[in-house]
Amino acid sequence: MQKVKLPHTVDPVKSAVKRSDYRGVIATKELERLNEAVVSCDEWVNAEVQFEKDAQGLTVLHGHLETQVTLVCQRCNGEFNHSLYTEFCFSPVQGKDQEQADALPEAYEPVEVNDHGEVDLFQLFEDELIISLPIVALHAEEDCEVGEDDMTFGKIDPANERPNPFAVLKELKRDQE
Repeated sequence: MQKVKLPHTVDPVKSAVKRSDYRGVIATKELERLNEAVVSCDEWVNAEVQFEKDAQGLTVLHGHLETQVTLVCQRCNGEFNHSLYTEFCFSPVQGKDQEQADALPEAYEPVEVNDHGEVDLFQLFEDELIISLPIVALHAEEDCEVGEDDMTFGKIDPANERPNPFAVLKELKRDQE
């Protein structure tokens, strides 16, 4: 299959009327924030997005993204490959119209359109990929160089027993009684 680059922006309403489907790739070099969050990325992000009108007449764009990234294990500081796969389902809303966003069914996430009624697909897809990164990047325990025996957790010494600085006040109170 030939690798077709996706458009940067698209009008979701017009695309839904046409029932457009996009299957293609995004060059990861154009996704700066994703590149800053990982050690390295594959050259391409495979993307598939479909536009349609649902039973309620709402415009919907849904699909999935997948790519391979290299992360740093937070346990052993070694690098490892991690597959990113995320599915999404959005419905466009105009501006920051909170009422319109609140009226959407739970299955749909609101996505803001610009003044021309278009959505920036690259920014939207980059956000989804960043969200799908693991919170704490770790190898599987069996693949990690640091085993359970190598991990140590310090012991906290009991606090040194110091005299209570308010003991003098307690003595004064006793003397007054």
